[in-house]
Amino acid sequence: MPKSRAKLRKSKTANPPPETTRRSMLKLAGGGVLAAAGAGGAGLWAVGSFRAYAAEHDLTRVGQGDIAIVQIHDPQCPTCTALQKQTRAALRDFDDCGVTYLVADITTPDGAAFARKHRVSHVTLLLFDGAGELHETVQGLQQASQLAQTFAAHKAAVG
Repeated sequence: MPKSRAKLRKSKTANPPPETTRRSMLKLAGGGVLAAAGAGGAGLWAVGSFRAYAAEHDLTRVGQGDIAIVQIHDPQCPTCTALQKQTRAALRDFDDCGVTYLVADITTPDGAAFARKHRVSHVTLLLFDGAGELHETVQGLQQASQLAQTFAAHKAAVG
């Protein structure tokens, strides 16, 4: 028999598998419980994230009492993504102030119909009053500071 096989056989018999004890089983089960808890937390985050996504894309919320800022958005457009980032930054000061941010995704039937209805393309923000009347259209990429001023003036005018 070759030396390598003899060493392998000897090492297998010299180190028997660890004994299965209650302690070792609890260690294994504890890791499983933590993994399941972590997966459950991720599941709760995913559900909450989906609800937030769905609410943000619910264009029926325009005209429901709050001022609405609707971004006409193409998720494949880097400029749209940049505008979305700047808009979210500008809206941080308006949390809980009766201003709703919505996204009209032009790759969906509802989003495309909304954009056609208002005769605008992507990289556009539409500013509505609480009754759903369009008051202002902001075209192109803007900085958060500019958008914050625009949103404040819009809120003062219609809110």
